[in-house]
Amino acid sequence: MKEKTLRVLEYNKIIDILSQKAESSLGKDIALRLTPSSDFNEVKTLQEETDEALRILLKRGAPPLGGIHDILQEIKRVEIGAILSPGGLLKVADTLRAARNLKNFMKSDKENEISEFVILLGLIEELNSYRQLEDDIFNAIISEEEISDNASPTLRNIRKQIQMKNDSIRGRLNSIINSSTHRKYLQDALITIREGRFVVPVKQEYRAEFKGLVHDQSSSGATLFIEPMEIVNLNNELKELKLKEKAEIERILTELTQQVSCESEGIKSNQDILAHIDFIFAKGKFSLDIKGIKPELNSNGYINIKKGRHPLLDINDVVPTDFYLGDEFNTLVITGPNTGGKTVTLKTIGLLTLMTQSGLQIPADYGSEMAVFKNVFADIGDEQSIEQSLSTFSSHMTNIVDMLNSVEDNSLILFDELGAGTDPTEGAALAMSILDYLHERNIRTVATTHYSELKVYALTKDGIENASVEFNVETLSPTYRLLIGVPGKSNAFEISKRLGLQDFIINSAKELISKENIDFEDVLASLEKDRRETEINREETERLKKEIQELKEELDRKKEKIDISKDRIIKEAKKEAKDILLEAKEESERIINDLRDLSIEIEKEKNKKLQEAKDKLKSKLDNIEGDLAEKILSQKSSKPLSNVKIGEDVKILSLNQTGTVLAPPDESGNVLVQVGVMKITVPLNTIEISKKESKKETKVSAKAVIKDKSKNIKNELDFRGKNLEEAMLDVDKYLDDAYIAGLKTVQLIHGKGTGILREGIGQLLKKHKHVKSYRLGNYREGGTGVTIVEMK
Repeated sequence: MKEKTLRVLEYNKIIDILSQKAESSLGKDIALRLTPSSDFNEVKTLQEETDEALRILLKRGAPPLGGIHDILQEIKRVEIGAILSPGGLLKVADTLRAARNLKNFMKSDKENEISEFVILLGLIEELNSYRQLEDDIFNAIISEEEISDNASPTLRNIRKQIQMKNDSIRGRLNSIINSSTHRKYLQDALITIREGRFVVPVKQEYRAEFKGLVHDQSSSGATLFIEPMEIVNLNNELKELKLKEKAEIERILTELTQQVSCESEGIKSNQDILAHIDFIFAKGKFSLDIKGIKPELNSNGYINIKKGRHPLLDINDVVPTDFYLGDEFNTLVITGPNTGGKTVTLKTIGLLTLMTQSGLQIPADYGSEMAVFKNVFADIGDEQSIEQSLSTFSSHMTNIVDMLNSVEDNSLILFDELGAGTDPTEGAALAMSILDYLHERNIRTVATTHYSELKVYALTKDGIENASVEFNVETLSPTYRLLIGVPGKSNAFEISKRLGLQDFIINSAKELISKENIDFEDVLASLEKDRRETEINREETERLKKEIQELKEELDRKKEKIDISKDRIIKEAKKEAKDILLEAKEESERIINDLRDLSIEIEKEKNKKLQEAKDKLKSKLDNIEGDLAEKILSQKSSKPLSNVKIGEDVKILSLNQTGTVLAPPDESGNVLVQVGVMKITVPLNTIEISKKESKKETKVSAKAVIKDKSKNIKNELDFRGKNLEEAMLDVDKYLDDAYIAGLKTVQLIHGKGTGILREGIGQLLKKHKHVKSYRLGNYREGGTGVTIVEMK
């Protein structure tokens, strides 16, 4: 684009505003160098990245772009082996942190499988992170002038020694200035520093009496600043420590600079990417300010601007303009009085085109379409200013010649007051000739003029269209509304009359122009009148249509509100019913739990009483057994037995009863004998074998009993539904039968229930003499509803 075109369309003002939106000097520099592109694909990409930035700003707010510095000089110093200053290192660390913060800002979008911010995420993905280097610099450097004690343990130790040495020197000096011996020698009782060494102010006349090294004197010469001999060595030691501190700081800066040097290429790449990202978001912020939209693009010279506004005018004052060109006609002639409205329109078209081709969004309505031209030419007077209501005009034929020599296919040319500044007849003819040439070359052209000849020319030439900027004669000012298809009326006589020109002069002027021109102006006036009436009717129609639409929308809102209320009421009713059912269910569960607890308490009380009765019975049986034992032991056999076998019939001498041996003698020589329904343990020396015939008969009987038990007894006992006492009696008898039958493993089925049967049977099994071990069943065996017993 020619520099003159950019200047007359005030493109540079747009660039100045854009540059102020950038956060960094790097972003500002890119903005200031921005020029329109004629490459369609490049313009498309530029528009897409601006649109992404705008959507991020609207969705997520402004990204963290603070801290981006131009560190190119620092990187160059590193590459030639120089050591960076603390300030330079801080600039590097700030820029590294900006890159990391930006990556974190977009992290959630990066994690999405499909992101809507392809361009910006691609740029951010290329950023390098150097968290360790960033932390090392910030930990070591506090400001451009101060290194942190945390930079290294050595530096911390040196500074502690410096502090201690300072305290020691000050302590010695305080003793000197406060002593009565030295007080009279001093000008003031204070401590100061000269050439990095502690000194005290001594009066000139006492120089000989005060021993020390003179470092300075006052301007009057009355005071000497002397370093007392007592602290010379301490000052020397302090100087050495400060030299060590300086050397350690240089070592730290060298080490950090070396780290930067190792990553210099990645850091330079970061700077370029961050600068570009800052520039992209500057474009997005500019779009927010002007309420811009992303236009649709084409390369066939078609422009369709909907409600376009000049971006340099106050958004609250500017009148939106509808403009189209390049479809049914390629040349537009804007006519009308010289009031400035035409020039504003011309500049708006040109500036929006330049903005589009620079990747900037335009202040217009959605659906606007812009062409990407190879070149844009504009001939607008240098003194023209859109801030003025009335325009001044100037014709630059030299500029027009240059434009016509440089024009190529797919260009846009803007003429302001084409042919003005010379004889009207010749000027109009020249203007028509220029427009014919450009029209035949299919160049998109917009020209403003006040020549009536060009109005007729546009009416009679195919592919060329008239347009005008509406003018309010009452206020003598343009409305800035562009009317395409309507030629402009000059309004010279009406304006002159409004300004106070006498009627006879106006009438005389009318007689001097041709009747054809008067008739043509009258036709235009009539067309203008009809257009205004049509416009009024259209506005009324639009107003009624809008009212109908608003009523319809209000009815839809009310219906939607009713539907929402209906759904809400139904939901609330369902929720209330659900809450009632839930509350009832919870209440029933509480009642059931209370009944269950009551049942358990009753069962426990019942079991307690049964246990007490059982214990009482057992106590009596024990007493009886004790009496029996004494009786049994009191009568011994004259022929004591050495052994007996299971199933043998023996006679208990003291009871004079015959019983069957259930188990072999134990270590103490006692034998378990079944006498009727009672089992009794007796010593071997208190029994004897029954008579031979009886023994044989009894032995056969015992074997028959055991055989019968083995044949009929099952390997499981189901006592579900019985109370604990009944169950314990059944289990005790069943275990005896199972033992006699020789079963190795049996199952006791008690069910899960409240657990009373399980716990009670467990207590029985712990003490039972036939039980080797027991456990609860596994998943396949019945779980906690079954106890598996292993017999002895």
